Amino acid sequence: MWHRLSTGWTFRRALYLVMGIFLIAFAVSDRQWFGIAFGAYFAVQGLFAFGCAGGNCYGGSCDTDNRYRRTKK
Repeated sequence: MWHRLSTGWTFRRALYLVMGIFLIAFAVSDRQWFGIAFGAYFAVQGLFAFGCAGGNCYGGSCDTDNRYRRTKK
């Protein structure tokens, strides 16, 4: 767990964390309780490198070999 938190930081990951914390603070100050969950979603993505913040989004440049793909006839 500590290794995941301390390595692999990119600008996008830091941005997700900062914006998530900002959204949480803004939601608390305005008493918009649903906004806390919304901000926590982005903060957790940035903190633990899940989803797009960790570079795990589909971007169309996959390195898999498609020679063995089955096709329907």
